[in-house]
Amino acid sequence: MVMVFRFKLIPFVATLLVVALGVQLGNWQSRRAEQKTALQDKLSQGAHATPLVLDGAPLAADTVAWRRVTVSGVFVRDWPVYLDNRPYQGRAGFYLLMPFKIAGSTMHVLVARGWLPRDPQVRDKLPAYATPDGVVTLQGVARHNAGHVMELGAAPPLAPNAIVQNADPLQLARDSGLTMQPFVVEQGAPAQPAGDDAQLVRDWPAPSLGVEKHQGYAFQWYALSAMAVIFFVVNGFRRGKTK
Repeated sequence: MVMVFRFKLIPFVATLLVVALGVQLGNWQSRRAEQKTALQDKLSQGAHATPLVLDGAPLAADTVAWRRVTVSGVFVRDWPVYLDNRPYQGRAGFYLLMPFKIAGSTMHVLVARGWLPRDPQVRDKLPAYATPDGVVTLQGVARHNAGHVMELGAAPPLAPNAIVQNADPLQLARDSGLTMQPFVVEQGAPAQPAGDDAQLVRDWPAPSLGVEKHQGYAFQWYALSAMAVIFFVVNGFRRGKTK
């Protein structure tokens, strides 16, 4: 008895489809892992670099994202915006966003000032907090946005004291008429003088990179492709009679 390979068209086509799908999805997950690794390197470099001074000159978001920055100016007190559904340590709350007019210019930057708890009894009651008067200097980390959560339907126009799911600087520029940088600054160091906005929690969540997760998914898809080939080959062999 000898082993004879018998080619069958339908299993061959099915194997090709599985292999193509597995390789494509594996490559996609590998690219995602590479992108996250590059972002991880950028975060590390930004954390150790000298803070960038924002002086009012227009900047592209990609050039400053994840950089430490420092900026002096005044808060636009009458344009706070509250991001809803931002829990912290199991408590419901808001992220407070407020435009910040950069000293010596007409440019503003949107500052994520911190987290505030929500009143559990009155959902739309705004929490109390202090806003520094006059020129202050703050430090923080520049980000493309303040984070996004799922939102059904079209986003409503922004207005002072609005409670919204998401907001970005360009949207605020359009609805407020203020000239805005296209990025957000997550405030880190306390404003000067210190202590006047101590109600705000600035324990910002670290970005979830998940490099290992993407690498694991890529391995699974490549393994599926390899198994499909092995299955096709093994099942193609049948015992035949010797002459």
